[in-house]
Amino acid sequence: MNSDSHPSESTQAHDSPARQHLASDNQRPQSPEPWARAIRAVAFDMDGLMVNTEQLYNEVGQTILSRRGKKFTGELRKKMMGLPGRQAFALMIEWEQLADTVDGLAEESDEIFAGLLPHKLEILHGLETLLDFLDQISLPRCVATSSSHRFAAEVLGTVQLLDRMDFVVTAEDVEHGKPAPDIYLTAARRMGVSAESMLVLEDSHHGCRA
Repeated sequence: MNSDSHPSESTQAHDSPARQHLASDNQRPQSPEPWARAIRAVAFDMDGLMVNTEQLYNEVGQTILSRRGKKFTGELRKKMMGLPGRQAFALMIEWEQLADTVDGLAEESDEIFAGLLPHKLEILHGLETLLDFLDQISLPRCVATSSSHRFAAEVLGTVQLLDRMDFVVTAEDVEHGKPAPDIYLTAARRMGVSAESMLVLEDSHHGCRA
């Protein structure tokens, strides 16, 4: 094969200005895309995002099922996470074939929680810093939780967060709880913003689907 079939050294070493400019552009870091819409409000999930209640839920689930000679498995916990309380207990009953009623498990759960909250409830790292920032820029915020109003008020009041939120929306306020989007659509409407301009902070599979 003769040398004429290969590009010359001068051709390889000296690309055209247009080619050099293109290569240079490809090496530059790309600027992040701007937000499609400005953030006008923020909605927080509560359990496992603001406070460590999901850790406590795990302890409650273990206690309830251990009393019945069963184990609270990771698989069941993941399926229950983020669901409204009654729906979660109905799932537990079906999953473990329990003879209990939803009301009975809910009452038992409340009793166990009452002994845990005063000593084990904690604000999760970074939340107060974020709330301070939202205060600085005067951005509306709310809690949108699958828990009941009573439980949300007790939890947020215990860690002195209730007064830092504009309002609380719970599964009791909507026809369909998470993973349906109703709770976040209601939150956006009450804050007077479009759903597209409300930032949602979630940590569970069902919540992210909502």
